[in-house]
Amino acid sequence: MRLMVVGASRGLGRAFIEGLCASGDSVVGVSRARPNDLSVPDSVRLDWIESDLAAPLEAAVQIEQQAPPELDVLIYNLGIWEEAAFTDEYKFLDDSDESIVAMVNINITATILLLKRLIPKLLGSTNPKLILTGSTSGLRQSGRPEVTFGASKFSLTGIGDALRESFRDDGLAVTCLQLGYLNTEDGLSVPLDEAALRGDGQLVPVHDVVNVVKTLLNLSGASYVRELVLPAICDERF
Repeated sequence: MRLMVVGASRGLGRAFIEGLCASGDSVVGVSRARPNDLSVPDSVRLDWIESDLAAPLEAAVQIEQQAPPELDVLIYNLGIWEEAAFTDEYKFLDDSDESIVAMVNINITATILLLKRLIPKLLGSTNPKLILTGSTSGLRQSGRPEVTFGASKFSLTGIGDALRESFRDDGLAVTCLQLGYLNTEDGLSVPLDEAALRGDGQLVPVHDVVNVVKTLLNLSGASYVRELVLPAICDERF
């Protein structure tokens, strides 16, 4: 498998890098800086592209030039949120114009520009897959007030829908993962049973997301998962 993970240096992206590849696979991580303590088997080829998608056009061109010519799987895991998001202090009217523009540039503009350049690298695969990591905040009636973050994740679902139709004849499987609040403090090195205790039922371990994606990657080219909603067990919004 030839895999690329955009937004790969920490949290869920790091878990994808460390948890999805088997012997003989190759993986390319994309982030502003490469972490120095990743744990992947010696038999997995690991490459890294350092790029900052806060400058969408420049980064998209740079990543395209450094990316391998062919991919089987692309996981797009990039997104930022408001400084006070998911706290009682969040107020939309307090968000600066500059921070809103930055979120739109990274979460929407960069996504479209980079996917335009990377999707052609998937189309030569016999079973190409694009996985977009969205959020339950982007679902209708999500119960969350974060305006710009919610709008950008709602937009990601629309991007997925449009790409699915654009490349259906090419067999491109496009899946949107609508993820609830994640436990990103406990990486894959922490036992799942222990990681599942953090948050008292309000957080999804990254282990669970990795296991779901493993299932997606094992599907044949005859089917795909269009959308998957994965909230925490005690998330009363769902």
